Amino acid sequence: MYQKPLDRLRIFSLKGVQMRTFHITWLMFFVCFFGWFGLAPLMPTIRADLRLTKAQVGNLIIASVASTVVARLVIGRLCDLWGPRRTAIRLLVFGAIPVILVGLSRDYATFLLFRLCIGVIGASFVITQCHTSLMFAPHLKGTANALTGGWGNLGGGVTNIVMPLVFAAIVGMGYTPHAAWRYAMILPGVMMLGVAVLYARYTTDTPRGNFADVGYPGGSRPPLDWKILADSRVWVLALAYAMCFGMELTFDNVASLHFTDTFHLPQAAAGLWAGVFGSMNLFARALGGFGSDKVGNRFGLRGKGLFLAGALALEGVGLVLFAGAATLPGAIALMLCFALFLKMANGGTFGIVPFVNTRNVGLVSGVVGAGGNLGGVLFGFLFKSSDLTYAQSFRWIGVTVLAVSGIVALTRFGPRATWRRKPEGVVFVEEEGAFV
Repeated sequence: MYQKPLDRLRIFSLKGVQMRTFHITWLMFFVCFFGWFGLAPLMPTIRADLRLTKAQVGNLIIASVASTVVARLVIGRLCDLWGPRRTAIRLLVFGAIPVILVGLSRDYATFLLFRLCIGVIGASFVITQCHTSLMFAPHLKGTANALTGGWGNLGGGVTNIVMPLVFAAIVGMGYTPHAAWRYAMILPGVMMLGVAVLYARYTTDTPRGNFADVGYPGGSRPPLDWKILADSRVWVLALAYAMCFGMELTFDNVASLHFTDTFHLPQAAAGLWAGVFGSMNLFARALGGFGSDKVGNRFGLRGKGLFLAGALALEGVGLVLFAGAATLPGAIALMLCFALFLKMANGGTFGIVPFVNTRNVGLVSGVVGAGGNLGGVLFGFLFKSSDLTYAQSFRWIGVTVLAVSGIVALTRFGPRATWRRKPEGVVFVEEEGAFV
């Protein structure tokens, strides 16, 4: 299936289509995250400008990730049919439109509609995971997927830091806050269009070329395999991703408001600390993917599953402790703690995904990725509730994550894997039932 995949990850190289694709695909997800969550750190201003209630803010949090659930399922299938390159280009071009035009919102209803449309670009994550899986050898898939996903997710942290600065710069030019947040969103839209050009010029679907030129992996157009939906491993991975990435999306949305309302920080300072959370994707998700690969090389998919369960358990404990933090320094320290294991769990989840069904990697990635967004939607209802404080919501989520870690630990993802190096240097895995 994987012809001439790269068997070494050369992080600082752009030589070869594999490494060019690696860097462009994480950059694609990075700028999409800018468009997807560029509004989040500006919500204190937007809330006042549009006179939003807590319930309406909660609806916006839900909307920002709800549309992504369906979009990830569709994009996953399109990656298998069109190839990740064509899919990425179209998503970037059409996704930039609502990002640039969201500034036309004048009330809650129109803002909600734009937020739903913008949420579709969150499906870009599925493209990164599918594309990277086609470019690298099996023993590197977890690490490569975690790096592209993590560095793309880094956009969430950078967004929380940069967008308040962009907003402040526009205000400094003489514009009112009412106008400044609207003009600020033009920046991520333009960035998305720029990356669409890079994707078109410098990537291919596989190391051998595009699907249209060299055919599909496996030799023929992949059928829609409904057996995927009957595979319990897929749903356990989707549930696990709901607990880690779903929580990450939720925290990206509410962090600035939480620090502003609970610790009375100004918008810029609250955005900075929220940005620190997202910035841990620079290394933490990659650490999870690397750990998953190392454990998998020795203990197979069973080891990968236990690694994921452990990361989720530690995330859950950290969330419960964070919910009880009474001081800002304590809250920040505990945020860093649960963030580390949350992002490692993200990487660990997609260290397993490429091996569940090798002919439909895009679709499996889409289902599991959609699970992450569904988790964000469900968690959003907690933060919408007028009966729960943000701290209480964090506590309930932490308990839920602990329960799911137990389910993951009890799931048999597959037998012990055998890894072998061929004379030409390509590393592959002997397929032992669980990998087909």
